[in-house]
Formats: sequence, structure tokens, C-alpha cells
Amino acid sequence: MPQPIDLAAIRSFENLEFLARQLVEGFITGLHQSPYHGFSVEFSEHRLYNPGESTRHLDWKVFARTDKLFVKRYEEETNLRCHLLLDVSPSMYYPEPSHDKLRFAVLCAAAIATMLQKQRDAVGLVTFADQVELQTPVRSTSTHRHTLLLTLQQLLERPPTPRRATTDVASVIHTIAQQIPKRSLVVLFSDMLGRAPEEQTATLAALQHLRHQNHEVLLFHIMDRATEADFNFQDRPYVFEDLETGETVKLQPNQVREQYQAAMRQYEHELVLRCGQYKIDFVPVDIREPFDKVLYAYLVKRGKVR
Repeated sequence: MPQPIDLAAIRSFENLEFLARQLVEGFITGLHQSPYHGFSVEFSEHRLYNPGESTRHLDWKVFARTDKLFVKRYEEETNLRCHLLLDVSPSMYYPEPSHDKLRFAVLCAAAIATMLQKQRDAVGLVTFADQVELQTPVRSTSTHRHTLLLTLQQLLERPPTPRRATTDVASVIHTIAQQIPKRSLVVLFSDMLGRAPEEQTATLAALQHLRHQNHEVLLFHIMDRATEADFNFQDRPYVFEDLETGETVKLQPNQVREQYQAAMRQYEHELVLRCGQYKIDFVPVDIREPFDKVLYAYLVKRGKVR
């Protein structure tokens, strides 16, 4: 059974690249011991045989080892361009510096970048809040991946992005959609929080823009579900602060818990509905659960991108 990642312990790893590699190797080993063992270590070079197609390109050596029929894939079938979009807005630093959503997202992005390199795919990184902060080239070299992981490691130590009264994530995604020249896989890590309803609508419309450009989109909705969805706080007075604007309100959780939970259920239902309409793969992720769900969702999505 996969164990949750101890986000607080990640700080003790001076080498995020080493940690990501260990996590990916452990994940792949786990696939062989799980119902998902159809994903082979050769997944970068093979795909499962579909009954009825030509047997000319079957790999009989792999069949001898696995008792499964795999077809060799040509270079144009295996190469993929992937853009990792990482939300670094203030709300991603919740709930606390050593156990926040950004730390979880950084680790997942590092692991996916490592898997991409294993598959000889090209990867680029974009970090954004109200505007693009960093945008790297999209390359498949090991040197590029090393530089990208160093950049991600630096994010673990930096303070939160300064608060701003407004954000404009939609324009950021529109800009990225215009800049991506070839069909690609776009993987977005965000809590999708801290924005007014009209801004949420605009952000989803921007993701639809990516789909119109013929890109595949995978959205990881990262939350601390215990507090952000279930409002699981002790029944005593708290001062709650909006990490995006700095506004505060004092209240007891039991005074608003039911209304809050109902509003969050409606909010998440709307997200799922809109993503389904736009054919965006939506994956809810809890930072207190094993991160394997993220890598498996990535593998499934990659298998659909041709």
C-alpha cells in the first residue's frame, strides 16, 4: 500500500533530483506488483497490442518475459512535448511552510519530469501567479532536466509570492496557449482557489483555449481536504486569513461549517462539470494522501496522447 509523502521531511533532502528518481523507481516497482502491471518498464518504447492489428511489429522478447503482447513503437509515436504549469500564488503555501500544497506540487512535478526523461520526452516548466514568473524551453536532454529540477528545488526554499488584490491567471494560460507551437500535453498543478467566481470561469475558459489549440490538458486540483473541503477545525475561535488578499475574519468553525461544506461541494461539482465539458482530465489530489495517484494519472493521460 503506497504511503503518503512526508512533506516536512523533503526539506532534509538537499537533492530533489535524487529524491524524484527514487520515488519514480519505487512507483514503477509498485506497478509491477499491482493491478496496473500492464504498464511495463518498456512503456517508453512499446504499447499493448490491440487484437486485429498486424502482428508484424510484435516484440517477442518482451512477450517471452511478460507473457503479454507489446508492439514496438516508432520514434514519432513515442516523442511527447509536455509543459508543466505550476501555480505559485500565495494560497499554494497553505497550510504551513513545511507541509504546503506547493511543496507537494513541486515533488509531483519533479517526479513527472523524471518520468518524461525516462521516456525520452521533452519537458518545460512554467511557474505563475498573476503573471508568468518563469518559462523554460521544452527539451528532452538530461542537462535540461537537471536544470529544471534545480529550479524546482529553489521553489522549496523561497518565501510566498507577495499578496496582490487581483490575479489574472486566465491571461497567463491564454498567453501560454498562444506560445505552444506543437500539439502537447499540458499538466497544471493548482488549487484553483482564492479567485472570484468570474475569475474561475475565465480560467476554465483559458484551459478550453488550450483544448482548442489541440493540446491535451491534465489538471491536478491540489488541496488539503481536511481543512479546505471539510473545514475540519476545532470548535474554538479562529482568525482566518485570505492568503491572496490578506483579509481576515474571526469566527468559530461550527458557526459556518455546514454552509462552507455545501459551498465547497458546489464549487468542486462545477469544476468537474466544466472540465468534463471541455474534455480536460480533472484529478482531485489531497496532499495528505500518497502521490502515486498523480503519476498513475499522468501515465494514463500520456497513453492517450498520440
